Amino acid sequence: MNPAEVSWPAPAKLNLFLHVVGRRADGYHLLQTAFQFVDLCDVLHFTLRADGLVRRLPDALGNTLGALGVGEAEDLTLRAARLLKETTGCRLGVDIRLDKRLPVGGGLGGGSSDAATTLVALNHLWGLGLSQASLQDLGLHLGADVPVFVYGRTAWAEGVGECLRPLDLPQPWYVIIAPDCRVSTAEIFQVPELTRDCPVITIDGFLSGRAGNVFEPVVRERYPPVARALDWLGGYGEARLSGTGACVFAAFTDRERAEAVCRRVPAPWQGFVARGMNRSPLFQML
Repeated sequence: MNPAEVSWPAPAKLNLFLHVVGRRADGYHLLQTAFQFVDLCDVLHFTLRADGLVRRLPDALGNTLGALGVGEAEDLTLRAARLLKETTGCRLGVDIRLDKRLPVGGGLGGGSSDAATTLVALNHLWGLGLSQASLQDLGLHLGADVPVFVYGRTAWAEGVGECLRPLDLPQPWYVIIAPDCRVSTAEIFQVPELTRDCPVITIDGFLSGRAGNVFEPVVRERYPPVARALDWLGGYGEARLSGTGACVFAAFTDRERAEAVCRRVPAPWQGFVARGMNRSPLFQML
């Protein structure tokens, strides 16, 4: 490792429920959801440059996001770093190396989390002094989920996902399964039968169990591996879909039970055990 390289976590999130309550005039969907972080993370490594260049480097195995079909123009880490430079006029640059551990297209917010960690880390490393609120505003230009990762707390979210209120929730152990497929968020949002008029609910309504994920039946129908994973995990607990991706999860009160279930996850699915966190591990760096 380069001795000047600094490593920062980019944690996954789970959507504990997800409702669509309407659409804005510009076509964006209005949502209600609750985000909780887990201690399953991508890791970003930053090496500062004096020449102003922003580059992505291969990971320790020689891989980049390009190998996963993500070009430089779509790479949210590069876009976040360049947006921060353009906004502040910073003359420094950075090399970014990403250890990608979160499933792509899984609904765990990996790309958004990578972008948020880039904003938070470079604001610190470049000495820019932007407020958290300013970084959240910048993050919204990159994606609707980026602000909650900058916010760094378990949150109740509304609007397109940017109107946030803190929540204190139990922090269970989760089994997360990534089936052998990727779900296209853009495709799922356009499905005609998607429920787009959920009644607005309160936090108390969510806490009493009157909430679900309106994308789950749509994803079940179009992605059979996700349906099979939901059915399999449902044999051990209440299985839910996270966000608009392929990953499914269930909560357990103790780590031993979660690990016992995870050991049974059939191939070719990936299984993970992760702890729910009301405070993002990103902010332990600060």
